[in-house]
Amino acid sequence: MRVLVTGGCGYIGSVLVPRLLADERVDSVTVLDSFDSGSPRALFGTGLGASDDLRFRRGDIREYGDVENVMHDIDTVVHLAAITGAASTHDRRDETFAVNLDGTQNVLTAAGKFDISNVVFASSCNCYGRAASTDIDEMTEPDPLNPYAEAKYAGEAALEDAIDEYGYAGTALRMSTNYGYSPGVRFNLVVNHFVFRALTGRPLTVYGDGTNWRPFIHVEDAARAYQSAALEPNVWSEFVYNVGANDQNFQIAEIAKIVRDELDKGLDVTYLEDQHPGPSYHVNFDRVEEIGFETNHTVRDGVRELARQFKENELGANV
Repeated sequence: MRVLVTGGCGYIGSVLVPRLLADERVDSVTVLDSFDSGSPRALFGTGLGASDDLRFRRGDIREYGDVENVMHDIDTVVHLAAITGAASTHDRRDETFAVNLDGTQNVLTAAGKFDISNVVFASSCNCYGRAASTDIDEMTEPDPLNPYAEAKYAGEAALEDAIDEYGYAGTALRMSTNYGYSPGVRFNLVVNHFVFRALTGRPLTVYGDGTNWRPFIHVEDAARAYQSAALEPNVWSEFVYNVGANDQNFQIAEIAKIVRDELDKGLDVTYLEDQHPGPSYHVNFDRVEEIGFETNHTVRDGVRELARQFKENELGANV
């Protein structure tokens, strides 16, 4: 199988691409990336930089020609490319929709033109907004509260329309909040950010009172889900899946406590109760468990791993 990964140099992509190339079902992987927030160095560090089965193409998904140029001889697409950092998109709404929705439309259209068999779309549990229920499943109506979530939810609708129009298989993975080390590591994710602050001797800052809920998933588990959905579309037969684990829903105050406990530091935790805490969603993952997908990591595992990697790489030195 020949796989295209958009945004393949990013946080999840830098874990997913090596996994795909090591899979005997995969003949080649093409990465389309603008390199605005990711770099090919994230993949060179995996030892795959010289692989004949890996192709890089620099391009912008907002430019249809860039997308069409890489869609030749592709069987399945994992569409990761997006503006991330949901809170920051309030100040960049137009850009967010241009990349996360218009860019997605370009990917879906080009996939239809070249008879792609399967498209896996990176959506987010952030689409649920602030839900009162503590058992949010795929039948719960999303209520996106920021441009990132709005564009992701609209991207799901675009995928559904494209499936009807072009007839390819497709699924949207509403991913939990990622954490954990990757070659393209992000520091604006709450677990990663807390660990980084802890190691640099700064307080952990919690917006609101810390009672808002989020589900969490290690980046390795997220990459496994995308790999499986790309290569086994018959297994991932529903249009949308929440991806995570039922026992990995945490309130943000709990995440701060885990970081403080695991790093054995007398860290201060500062609560900015006059600041809006953002979305809150406690998610049910029964559907994805029913197809046999289970996560392998816990938040506590991830905190210890991040601390070790940050220390070994001297990230945060003199910060």
